[in-house]
Amino acid sequence: MMSLELLLASGIGLLTATGIYLLLRARTFPVVLGLAMLGYAVNLFLFAMGRIEVNAPAILTTASKVTDPLPQALVLTAIVIGFATTAFIVQLALRSRFESGTDQVDAKEEFPHYDPREDEP
Repeated sequence: MMSLELLLASGIGLLTATGIYLLLRARTFPVVLGLAMLGYAVNLFLFAMGRIEVNAPAILTTASKVTDPLPQALVLTAIVIGFATTAFIVQLALRSRFESGTDQVDAKEEFPHYDPREDEP
């Protein structure tokens, strides 16, 4: 049977690998998705730092098993900040697309213009 820690670590690794792959695509929409995936991976990592406890209260009580509430508060704050950052990056990507006419991340590079008439004898 699979443990919860192994499942969580695999999920964090998969999100990180997918985010890095999408960041390396050099197109604006996959870069935005890659940044979001990396943000989700960091949020899960921060959440996992609070130790995974089943049926434990998230507040300090007299119970013997409690969960640390600090990582949960950090993740909640990171979700809000990540949402705002993603909205800002989408606006930057749309503006870059409007200005350059292409969705390449490095749009300063001039692509050679292909003229089909040059291939004619």
